[in-house]
Amino acid sequence: MGKMLENKVVIITGAGSGMGRAMALLFATEGAKVIVSDINTARVDNVVKEILSKGETATGIVTNVAKEEDVTKMIDAAIKNYGALDILVNNAGVMDDFSPVAEVSNELWNKVIGVNLNGPFYACRLAVQQMLKQGKGIIINVSSIGGLNGARAGTAYTSSKHALIGLTKNLGYMYAAKGIRCNAIAPGGVNTNIMDGVNANKAGLDIISKGMATNPRFGEASEIAELALFLASDKSSNVNGAVIVADGGWTAY
Repeated sequence: MGKMLENKVVIITGAGSGMGRAMALLFATEGAKVIVSDINTARVDNVVKEILSKGETATGIVTNVAKEEDVTKMIDAAIKNYGALDILVNNAGVMDDFSPVAEVSNELWNKVIGVNLNGPFYACRLAVQQMLKQGKGIIINVSSIGGLNGARAGTAYTSSKHALIGLTKNLGYMYAAKGIRCNAIAPGGVNTNIMDGVNANKAGLDIISKGMATNPRFGEASEIAELALFLASDKSSNVNGAVIVADGGWTAY
């Protein structure tokens, strides 16, 4: 059987760890040429090394997706190195500190919106321009069940992930006739390092924590990567503008 992403050029943001790393490794195994993008240089180098050690194809680029010039360089790297951009995965994300709106600082708001919403917007804008030239392309935005429900994080994260779903649906419909698909994944709790360095707002966390007991289980990064692979492949050719929840049943409660 042929590989699912044979010779496809893929950008994955936040590919240095967690879900992004799992996607990068899986997509490379399936024949993709992967641009490994992350803000952490050491992590970028490690993932690229791991992919190359298996005889697969990858290029690393250090990117702060909140900076438009970094995103431009990232998109340019795909086109310069491999001549195309077939798949964009906007996976990079930061958590907030669970603050309710009255306690959200401008600094926190701007940081979370910068990474979780502005970054995907900058990347989508440029990626679509390239995909229109090619006549096809696929975009996957990693949102969250926090983009569908109000009590999985604080105000900033919840707002950013809801907005990312709006971007996904609008883009998917606007360009459907042009051969471009855009879908969102909404993971529940996943075992990653997104909580590293979070200094939680106690009042906000106490309220959010009340619902944690209803979560049947945490997912693994590899499980989200398998879903992303499906959405990145032709097997999902009729799936567009959709939000696929992968939360182990948490929001079914």
